[in-house]
Amino acid sequence: MLITAGRVLIDATGECVAEGAVLIRGGTIIAAGRHTDVESQAQPGEARLSFPRSTVLPGLIDAHVHLCFDGGPDPVTMLQGRDDESLLHDMKRRAEQLLSIGVTTARDLGDRGGLALQLASAISQGSAVGPRLICAGRPLTTKGGHCWFLGGEVEGEDEIRSLIQRNIAAGAKVIKVMATGGGLTKGGPASWASQFSPEELAIVVREAHQAGLPVAAHAHGADGIAAAVAAGADTIEHCSWMTRDGFGVREDVLAQIIDKGIFVCPTTSPQWRRLPEIFGPERAEALVGMARQVAQSGARLIAGTDAGVGRAGFDGLVSSLGFYRHLGLPNSRIIEMATGEAARALGLGDVTGRIAPGYSADLLIVDGDPLADLDALRSVNTVFAAGRQYQPSRATGE
Repeated sequence: MLITAGRVLIDATGECVAEGAVLIRGGTIIAAGRHTDVESQAQPGEARLSFPRSTVLPGLIDAHVHLCFDGGPDPVTMLQGRDDESLLHDMKRRAEQLLSIGVTTARDLGDRGGLALQLASAISQGSAVGPRLICAGRPLTTKGGHCWFLGGEVEGEDEIRSLIQRNIAAGAKVIKVMATGGGLTKGGPASWASQFSPEELAIVVREAHQAGLPVAAHAHGADGIAAAVAAGADTIEHCSWMTRDGFGVREDVLAQIIDKGIFVCPTTSPQWRRLPEIFGPERAEALVGMARQVAQSGARLIAGTDAGVGRAGFDGLVSSLGFYRHLGLPNSRIIEMATGEAARALGLGDVTGRIAPGYSADLLIVDGDPLADLDALRSVNTVFAAGRQYQPSRATGE
């Protein structure tokens, strides 16, 4: 299929081709660039789509979602009241919602009973509709710890190793560890409190890395962040820098994050504008200032919404990205956080995240120019995930 458009954004930090084209076959990008150059490689009779007023860019990546949660005010109670069959049905609907806004890859970082892994397989085989899913399975947590209800409670080295191996056997592509507590778990450890010792986190990282899998560390607390960084975690989720008394970036730990090339996924909620309402004006201002400090430090930020929890819906990635515009980041970097940089964090840097020959045909076509106006990402026209075209019901093609 030959796709022509007013602009083709090869990647957010590189070339944007006016009057461009993308040639795809069998789920793979064959060529991309100027219309005249690419069209010469199309075969007679090959299908063609034209979007003269639109931009083709790499499909978006939401690097932190929980498909088992509903994004409502009490997602845990909802989860505990559902059987696996009805829950999987809802998870399929949420996956399609992600795809409808242009998300062609999502990382599911906490699941019950391997349902997200089942869904990932169904999407890959074409029997379900949704983005490519990179799934963690059951997240490792302490006894009674954060998200214990997902079935990942462990104690001691043997249980840590056993759960990691069981997740890998089930098809996990990333290992998730709850380095600190979290607000979602009522009666559990405080969000700032560490759950695992530095030695235990080192075991998690070694076991995962020996199997060739990255580690995503849920870490709100500053102590937990420091321990996860020292252990060699590949991504720090949330990275809220909480302490018993408030918030505060540890500049020495931030320097280690930068030096080691560890990715930070701040999991900005689509409801970020409610921060003053939730935390109060002064604390909200402190949080924004802290986020700006990390963003401007050179840390490798990636986009994630924590979709499924705390009124974070599965249609909120673009709203979440607006937070970084509020911080003063340029649109090119913000889009890169949700495309190429996120792909590299997920170990998919040679698979997706840019429009180039040999890459998966993960494409988002939007009306307008998102480099000039980030809100153009909301005007979804057509989505291609691994070469499969998806037409959102509200979109209009040409």
